[in-house]
Amino acid sequence: MKFFNWINIRLILMFVLVIFLYSFTSNRNSQRKLKKSEVVFVGENNDFVEQKTVNKLLIENNNDVRTIAKSDLNLNKLENSINKHPMVEKSEVFVTVDGVLKAVVKQKTPIARVFDEFGSFYIDYEGNKMPLSDINTARVPLISGDITDKNKKKLSEILKMIYDDEFLKKNIIGVQILTGDDLIMTNRNFDYQIEFGKMVNEERKFKNYKAFFQKAVLDSTLYKYKKINLRFTQQVVCTK
Repeated sequence: MKFFNWINIRLILMFVLVIFLYSFTSNRNSQRKLKKSEVVFVGENNDFVEQKTVNKLLIENNNDVRTIAKSDLNLNKLENSINKHPMVEKSEVFVTVDGVLKAVVKQKTPIARVFDEFGSFYIDYEGNKMPLSDINTARVPLISGDITDKNKKKLSEILKMIYDDEFLKKNIIGVQILTGDDLIMTNRNFDYQIEFGKMVNEERKFKNYKAFFQKAVLDSTLYKYKKINLRFTQQVVCTK
């Protein structure tokens, strides 16, 4: 019986020792200074905000990140500060084992550019406004006409369809919103207008347009047309 008691006592002592060593190590580690900060951009769009801009948000008012102790960091606060930047979709901030303060940042994805009486801005992939960048310009369709609370959700869905399709992304360079929310689109390489009509049956309309284009480009008839009408889902009507 005493033998088992002694084993229990040793186990308890070992457990206490492990807790002590862990606490001691954790405390020393939290007091260590950071070595450096590092910003990593992920995703396709890495050209609308500079690393130095994010790095300033990351180290706040400190000129040298090496003066900051790990225990003084508020990672949630730093993350929220970066996420508030108008070019940033989301970020993750953490400290690596070797003492590097690291921010992994995904920038917003512009899918269209709007011109109105107040100026110009992008629409991002989530359908929200995104300001223009001082360091780069996105090659996206130009939007004119009135974007309203009624049509903006559907318009955003159509713009996402254009962005996600390699053919449409290369071909559609402009979208005009008419009275009644009809759409007219312009093509990059040809002079014709694409009369898209109402924002309905968009998948079918784009499918018809792609099939028509692939056929017409082979026999060189695309240069003859002034209008390509996609209003009717069963056929494509062309006007010379």
